[in-house]
Amino acid sequence: MDNDDELNRIRQRKLEEMQRNQQQGQYDEENRKQIQEEEARRQQILRQILSTEARERLSTLKLVRPDLVSNVENQLIQLAGMGRINRVIGDEELKGILSRLIGNTRETKIERR
Repeated sequence: MDNDDELNRIRQRKLEEMQRNQQQGQYDEENRKQIQEEEARRQQILRQILSTEARERLSTLKLVRPDLVSNVENQLIQLAGMGRINRVIGDEELKGILSRLIGNTRETKIERR
């Protein structure tokens, strides 16, 4: 009897663990869908306010400076949401925005002699 009770407890714990894992999997899937939908909305807005060349520049820059690109995208999307962008931003204008954001910051390099 004692072994049966212990076996039933183990089975119950295992069943509860499997149910928690399944619920977590559903939660993860819902989060993944929400993130994908949000990214699709962001890309749609960026397609409306940026020229093809400007979008390509951001895509290329994202490989090296993802934090900067994310910041620029967020600012542009926010400005578009407030109605302060009423035309398509071209590549040259985007380069100006990027250069102002980057500013004169320099990386300090220490060379070994």
